[in-house]
Amino acid sequence: MTTEHSVQRFSAAARRRAGRVLVALATASLVAASVASVDLVAAKDHGPGAPQVIVTPAVTSDVSSKPLSGMAAASALDVKDKKENKKNGLPLVPSGSVPDPIVQSTPGTVAAPAPTVGFDGIGVGLGSYSPRWAPPDTNGAVGPNDYFEIVNADIAVFSKTGALRYGPVPTNTLWSGFGGGCESRDDGDGVVEYDRLADRWVITQFVNDGSNTECVAVSKSPDPTGFYARYAFTYPAFPDYPKLAVWPDAYYITFNLFGPSGFAGGMVCAYPRAQMLAAAQNVSQQCFNLGSSYGGLLPSDLDGNTPPPAGSPDFVLNFGSNRLNLWKFHVDWAKPANTTLTGPTLLSVASFSSACGGGSCIPQPATSQKLGSLGDRLMSRLAYRNFGSHESLVVNHSVGTGFLNLGPTGVRWYELWNPGGAVAVHQQGTYAPDGIYRWMGGIAMDGSGNIALGYSASSSSVRPSVRYSGRLANDPLGQMTQSEVVLQPGTGSQLPNLDRWGDYSSMTIDPKDDCTFWYANEYLKSDGTWNWSTHISSFTFPSCLPAATQAPAITSANATTFTVGTAGSFTVTATGAPTPTISASGTLPSGVSFVNNGNGTATFSGTPVPGAAGSYQLTITASNGIASDATQSFALTVNAATQALTVTTTSLPNGRRSVPYPSSNLQAANGTAPYSWRVMSGALPTGLDLSGGTISGTPTKIGTFTFTVQVTDISSQTASATLSIKISPH
Repeated sequence: MTTEHSVQRFSAAARRRAGRVLVALATASLVAASVASVDLVAAKDHGPGAPQVIVTPAVTSDVSSKPLSGMAAASALDVKDKKENKKNGLPLVPSGSVPDPIVQSTPGTVAAPAPTVGFDGIGVGLGSYSPRWAPPDTNGAVGPNDYFEIVNADIAVFSKTGALRYGPVPTNTLWSGFGGGCESRDDGDGVVEYDRLADRWVITQFVNDGSNTECVAVSKSPDPTGFYARYAFTYPAFPDYPKLAVWPDAYYITFNLFGPSGFAGGMVCAYPRAQMLAAAQNVSQQCFNLGSSYGGLLPSDLDGNTPPPAGSPDFVLNFGSNRLNLWKFHVDWAKPANTTLTGPTLLSVASFSSACGGGSCIPQPATSQKLGSLGDRLMSRLAYRNFGSHESLVVNHSVGTGFLNLGPTGVRWYELWNPGGAVAVHQQGTYAPDGIYRWMGGIAMDGSGNIALGYSASSSSVRPSVRYSGRLANDPLGQMTQSEVVLQPGTGSQLPNLDRWGDYSSMTIDPKDDCTFWYANEYLKSDGTWNWSTHISSFTFPSCLPAATQAPAITSANATTFTVGTAGSFTVTATGAPTPTISASGTLPSGVSFVNNGNGTATFSGTPVPGAAGSYQLTITASNGIASDATQSFALTVNAATQALTVTTTSLPNGRRSVPYPSSNLQAANGTAPYSWRVMSGALPTGLDLSGGTISGTPTKIGTFTFTVQVTDISSQTASATLSIKISPH
């Protein structure tokens, strides 16, 4: 492993760029002139030629006036206008001339578990649905109770048994009333993530109207059909192929930027997660553009109930020639000048060639039409898990397996250990056990360290189908030891002249048990074009130990007191596994806010404004998808402003040596009793003490003694006064 600081550019011949054909659904209302102003802040400690962090405010933000379930579905694209969603090309890694050296040439022999649930998602067969784009860009996320699927360019919510709860409707329905291209257009490449740390949903989709916009929505509750905080961010070029990830300090997202001259660089950005969860309106993103040598970037996406170590950067990965490139993105929201992107660290891997040279070579029965491989990039997601003893990343991409890239394609997969420290390739393999072409993979790891790898499979005799294989945590490294399972057989081939397939599939982990895999991918029910379906399956390895679960409980006091004009705070705490999300309902006093911290605590904080005095009855709720929510009736009292605390004692009696001093009580006014007293500076006469506001004792030395006393009230206000006592001879 080495660390690269200089830029290595691919030759022009190695760069393949294809045009993107998208459909204009409405006249663009968010034009290039609306692009937010950009602040360039010098990146810290990156060395010569380092990229600059780009800080850009959201150009639009709001909170939806209706829940998603209450919004009228946006108008769908007319069927006769549907177009192929062309994928812009990236700089290609040079193809090798030798066979893949780590091909697993035989399938695993241990029977893999059959799916526990399997149902069709969005596509042909779901009611009267008719595809409007190709390919579907199948993506999904699973929560405690729901599966949220997004395709090009529609959304639907299912129960975990496959019952349709909502949709399908155009994705831009989510931005109804928002304005601009987010509302008026439905351009696709949507992504959905479930934020298990907060029990919320995050959805993104781009706008292809010249404004270079990415639309972002964050749910305000665990209900995926409820209210959303909505945002629009802009970029210096078209933000293609977005990939989203959840991390404790931010939502990270990567793009392939494209301008008039083609590929303009890989970009990685951080959205302010805490602010967006609080539905804050004035938010900014922080981004880095890595330049045109790097594309197909993926941000690390958290799985499991154990977050990364405190302060851990997000990890960003792509591939180069027989290597993986790893960056570390540390965001500083308080001081963007401290935000850093370091790397890449180069990790040598077994030699490989991009599947089909990055193009189309996947055969199908009964047609000459070959399917696209998208072998020029890593496949989403870059799944992260913290096991305590080590941190792990798993990822995959499609490769050729034979001499000069001939022969079937396979799925190359990797597990990296300890990306935050001495990162290493723990294991790697290429799954291609026979003459069937496998590609378009999705990979994840359960809480016990078992890995599942899903993919598309096709050949001249096998119609494109949905399959998976896997391995258990202690199996021989580099091998998918479980037998292959056909989750959904294909019964149709895609006909000329449509080669696009994918552009990705989706493997996620159920947050309720941290064991159940959910996989979504496309297939065809019959020969044709524009007739894709998607299939959603779940399965569990029996050896996985479900994550310990515990119903939520609120453990903090049920009342607190603030004072007008005085800053205060109170921490709500809750227990449970997974970590509960804490929310407050009811009216808060002006000047006081409530924030869920994402770690089993939440905070009331702020300074009540004049006129806010009174009693506020609130309900605190802790939820984690296990059993019933915990609720607590909470009283927040705001006292009227008090006058400044003062020391009213102005003098003290004198005394005589060796004669008991006449006990004297120090006096204070205002503030909130009880008071505490101390001597700040100087000293009392020798032999005298201050205790509980009373000076007493028997002096032993003569002289005049000057000292300063300080009083503190229950709200931490302080006041002081300088006093003196003269001690005379006996």
